Amino acid sequence: MDGNEFRDWSIRAAEWGADYRQTLRDRPVRPSTEPGDVFRAIEASPPEAGEPMEKIFADFEATIVPGMTHWQHPRFFAYFPANAAPVSVVAEYLVSAMAAQCMLWQTSPAATELEMRIIDWMRQALGLPQGFSGVIQDSASSATLAAVLTMRERALAWQGNKKGLAGQQAVRIYSSDQVHTSIDRAIWVSGIGEENLVRIPVKGPLRAMDVIALEAAIAADRANGFLPAGIIACVGGTSVGATDDIAAVADIARRHGLYLHVDAAWAGSAMICPEYRHFWAGVEGADSIVFNPHKWLGAQFDCSIQFIGDPDSHVRTLAIKPEYLKTHGHDGIVNYSEWSVPLGRRFRALKLWFLLRAHGLEALRMMIRNHVSWSERLAGQLAAEPDFEIVTAPMLSLFSFRHRTPAGIDGDGHNLRLLNAINDDGRIYLTQTKVDGRFAIRFQAGQFETTAQDIETAFTVITELARGLS
Repeated sequence: MDGNEFRDWSIRAAEWGADYRQTLRDRPVRPSTEPGDVFRAIEASPPEAGEPMEKIFADFEATIVPGMTHWQHPRFFAYFPANAAPVSVVAEYLVSAMAAQCMLWQTSPAATELEMRIIDWMRQALGLPQGFSGVIQDSASSATLAAVLTMRERALAWQGNKKGLAGQQAVRIYSSDQVHTSIDRAIWVSGIGEENLVRIPVKGPLRAMDVIALEAAIAADRANGFLPAGIIACVGGTSVGATDDIAAVADIARRHGLYLHVDAAWAGSAMICPEYRHFWAGVEGADSIVFNPHKWLGAQFDCSIQFIGDPDSHVRTLAIKPEYLKTHGHDGIVNYSEWSVPLGRRFRALKLWFLLRAHGLEALRMMIRNHVSWSERLAGQLAAEPDFEIVTAPMLSLFSFRHRTPAGIDGDGHNLRLLNAINDDGRIYLTQTKVDGRFAIRFQAGQFETTAQDIETAFTVITELARGLS
């Protein structure tokens, strides 16, 4: 592809993207594709000779797009949002065109220094105190792994990386069963082991860790020869928004000398609104906090911010400095590859810079406040219907519900059929969870361009299809 072709196809791709976003409401949120349809439509062997872009692009439109779930659809109410605000997409074009490898200050000084500034912008926006620095990771999974490795190394007096875990005291980490499965994976990858992730029971409407049980578990482990290392608390758990008492957990962590990581991957974005900050009161006592601007704030994936209270411990855990990665003649610079598990790094800060400047915090606050208000209203509408029940009340813009069934009817099976009917219908997209062992349907508003009318459509679809099944 020569320069002229690159220009022409770049323009065509951008125009396609703009048309795609304008027509999303006309598309079903989830495709009707059957397993294997796309796989069989793609040639079984790679081409020996290059093919014209016209044919490649036509196949993209005919084969790939019809098999895509449309995550930017305004009636995507499943999982959590994975937004890509249009201004963020434009910034991502520029990142892709430059294709910089931003692992060191010297490999792109502007990328490093913009990241430093954006981290501090977001610290201010969330109301966090001075003293937190941070890094833009690819995802909350990577941030959590970095935090778990740091708590492990700190507990082992920095000998884990050097000597391995064989022969060391078994390191213990504490969390509730409401945390994301990325915590389990971090425990596996760090070598700590699944049996050393101690699950603390939860209580109350927010399904918070029982702090009395937490402290008892720490004391019992110490008495039994284990090495307590850290606590992972959550604000807005994945299933139904479980939220720990961060202030109480931070107090326990401080008194026992444990590292505290707070996972606020989805809900953390809401903390740009001061009225929601009570959900993580005491967060200033954390050693590490993660939230995903690529969820509710609108930055295109991947873009996860990890705030860090003690960067020296973090970098000591992760930094490797071979001669070929040293920056000679400059002292005190930040090389963000030393703050992450991967060496390679994309220029993630640019899309946040564009996003924050184009929208401003107040417009982003209004979007989040609308989503919370609209979800609360939908929960109230469903609660007022005699054949529906709210299983878990709204935590910000997330709640769960069930359709009631007569005695003798399998309620879990009925609600699974309802969920499948809703998603096959295509007007909205929802997902499921289990609450106290029973099937429940999750609703979460957070897509960047959702409107009040989209929420009304959700109410219509849910009630209409539920009664059709009945």
